[in-house]
Amino acid sequence: MSDLSSHRIARIELSELVSKYPRTVGRNSHLGSHGNGPGTPIAIIHTDQGAIGWGIIRGTPPSTSEPLLGRPLADLFDPGIGVIDQQAESLDFALHDLAGVVLDQPVYQMLGAAGDTVVPCYDGAIYMDDLDPESAPRGIDAVLENCASDYQLGYRSFKLKVGRGFKWMNEIEGLRRDIDVTRAVHERFPDCPILVDANNGYTGNGFLEYLDGVRDCDLFWVEEPFQESLAGLISLRRYLNHHSPDTLIADGELKPDIPFLLELAQGNLLDVLLMDIVSLGLTQWRRLMPKLQEIGVHASPHAWGVPLKTLYTAQLAAGLGNVPIVESVPGTTVGVDTSVYRLEEGNLHVPSKPGFGLAVPAEARD
Repeated sequence: MSDLSSHRIARIELSELVSKYPRTVGRNSHLGSHGNGPGTPIAIIHTDQGAIGWGIIRGTPPSTSEPLLGRPLADLFDPGIGVIDQQAESLDFALHDLAGVVLDQPVYQMLGAAGDTVVPCYDGAIYMDDLDPESAPRGIDAVLENCASDYQLGYRSFKLKVGRGFKWMNEIEGLRRDIDVTRAVHERFPDCPILVDANNGYTGNGFLEYLDGVRDCDLFWVEEPFQESLAGLISLRRYLNHHSPDTLIADGELKPDIPFLLELAQGNLLDVLLMDIVSLGLTQWRRLMPKLQEIGVHASPHAWGVPLKTLYTAQLAAGLGNVPIVESVPGTTVGVDTSVYRLEEGNLHVPSKPGFGLAVPAEARD
């Protein structure tokens, strides 16, 4: 803390980075095309001693940095806790990075180094590209081609979007296609674990029909199969206990009601909680993780959309532990060299460099 006390906030810059996917990402059960990559606001914090930290902005960008300027870094951030001043909450990731730089330690070490720095990672970009283009849908081969491309990038686990019968096909045809896609990926990549995500696109009974059709595919987890309900999850747990006891139930991405999710987890109805890494923030995850470990439920923060979010989640996994696998979206961030994070044989290797280990984006440097 004495090191942080000697650094005062001199300047805070706001900028934006652009992510680029290797292909256009298609539909899920509710939404159309997810495009080629979003823009993401970032903050770059400079201290009067020349230290710099940066990261994605959590929530709404600060309207002014005036209340933070000139203040000791230790007033805003405690390495054992995270952000300690409400006015700095949107700078959660930049402050973690900056503190790591000042203290000369990676974020995962600051978080406790309770996990492994070799983190299992799944491909979260296998969407419903079989349905596009509408004028001449490419069919299941499009999904298999995407899996093959991402396999070459180093992925060894695939999360498949299911729930085509919610919006894009009639219920019976959608169910059949979901089953056929899952089975096709399992047959083509028999050694690659499969996760499935319906984005609440099924009813409880409908999802059990889907599970009947893929019973021999050994699903790693099922994510948001339907809107959370006690009765639905009881039926799902009963089904999995009988037919696929190793399959996990994951939930909590969409508008998470954390007390309700914890209640479901305590009742053995959820195995993995998924609140978004940026929306919830590192500081909040640090507060929440001990409770999850106490009740015996895992975490795997939602990291879709922005490749940098996967790197943050990997640092959290290496720091706090209790994360069986992290989400990734194939892609790059313009101006950011992320090569210190290596994806090899389905595992993301977390570097030991200070902070998040990422140099200030090229276009944002002085």
